[in-house]
Amino acid sequence: MQAMIDLETLDTSPRCTILTLGGIKFDPYSDKDPDDQIYMRIDLDDQDRLGRISSDSTIEWWGKQDQAAQDEAFSEHDRIPLQEAMVRLRQWVWGSSTVWGHGYGFDMTIIEDACRQVGEPIPWNFWQVKDSRTLFSLCDKDPRKVLGQTGLHNALADAYFQAKGVQMAYKELGIKK
Repeated sequence: MQAMIDLETLDTSPRCTILTLGGIKFDPYSDKDPDDQIYMRIDLDDQDRLGRISSDSTIEWWGKQDQAAQDEAFSEHDRIPLQEAMVRLRQWVWGSSTVWGHGYGFDMTIIEDACRQVGEPIPWNFWQVKDSRTLFSLCDKDPRKVLGQTGLHNALADAYFQAKGVQMAYKELGIKK
């Protein structure tokens, strides 16, 4: 089993404030729907106390996104401290052979920085991390567009469509076990 992780954040730097974290486990060699999932809203005040970063440009960008995406990302409901989120993520990702993010140096780099900051072990080895953005660029068309991705900028929905996209890319590119 492999894991796809997606973040929604308030900046693009490794030390950025994390709004939400979504993840889904999947088998890239099959068409089976991903199922084992995790979704967390991270406490913003906690991250502010830790000195995590927000940028005006990213906040302005959020203001231009779909209202449903904004409402979900900024909801105060069920927010948990950053350290608790990193513990839950480590427990959830345990046993995954590969961990995917969408873009080099974003999701995984931010999570690794957060783990270091709160004193939690990084939940994967460097060689387990893969980038779906690079994989999708090898396809004739971005698989998420073929799928008709919905729920943009919802971390769990993005993780789901990225995982389905990896399955489609593996099939299109003839990647086998």
